[in-house]
Amino acid sequence: MGIENLDDAGVYRLTDDIALVQTIDFFPPIVDDPFSFGQIAGANALSDIYAMGGKPLTAMNLVAFPIKKMEGTILKEILKGGYSKVQESGALLVGGHSIDDADIKYGLSVTGVVHPNRILTNAHARPGDRLALTKPLGTGIIATALKGGIASQEAITKITESMVTLNRVASEVMVEFGVNACTDITGFGLLGHALEMAMASDVGIVIQSQSVPIFPEAEEYASGGMVPGGTGRNRDFASCRLEIPGPVPNGRMDILYDAQTSGGLLISVDGERVEMFLKLLHRRGVQWATIIGEVVEDPKGKIVLQ
Repeated sequence: MGIENLDDAGVYRLTDDIALVQTIDFFPPIVDDPFSFGQIAGANALSDIYAMGGKPLTAMNLVAFPIKKMEGTILKEILKGGYSKVQESGALLVGGHSIDDADIKYGLSVTGVVHPNRILTNAHARPGDRLALTKPLGTGIIATALKGGIASQEAITKITESMVTLNRVASEVMVEFGVNACTDITGFGLLGHALEMAMASDVGIVIQSQSVPIFPEAEEYASGGMVPGGTGRNRDFASCRLEIPGPVPNGRMDILYDAQTSGGLLISVDGERVEMFLKLLHRRGVQWATIIGEVVEDPKGKIVLQ
């Protein structure tokens, strides 16, 4: 797997039974607490391995930090946060690289493994499949409200808990259950990543906008103009392949385009087995997992938003 279908990670076959899964991600702080920021960045980087159905093996730190201007204890907490997620994933931290930079940035390069015959990509969604989303949307909008000083502590706590949660359990369940396709919801937002799945699989996707789980505060902040710049870029990318037969509130549209950090998995599963799959996710603790739409034959490479 390379860059052809904009999948979440690259995959390189080593043997008939083993393939490497490789990914990298890092970004500036989106919350104030350095330990939580490290956890979020770590969970976000690991998510690409889980989206491919893989198991993380090793991770390497990527660090940019103004060491001459800020206390080293802040960097220590960031690294501790990231390491805690690497440990939770069962992987090993084996090194990394740091530079002295004016702005803080942190993330991980992660290598995992997957059986070559059990790779999950965004390219095998089938007509008749249902789509499950495992985390709520709205982290980008609430993080923007945090920067603007208007986000409530309750909202910050909610998105932090979501973003530090690994997609490990959801990935293990979908691998055990046998699903058709998967991607994680990150920088291109739900509509952008769903569109990538539709295009890669040569199918249409119908999303029920009112079924999509969101953080309630996100709609409030979006209505107040707390919308990150990435939302507009995501709209530019996806809107030309979007069909909207009926009205959808502007605030909810912003959330559907909202760039997520350490978002959930969007999973395409056989429609006749989807209820069993959803119950299994809930039983294993993936409490937000929700059916949000379906895969259809046409319009190919497009999304119908209802």
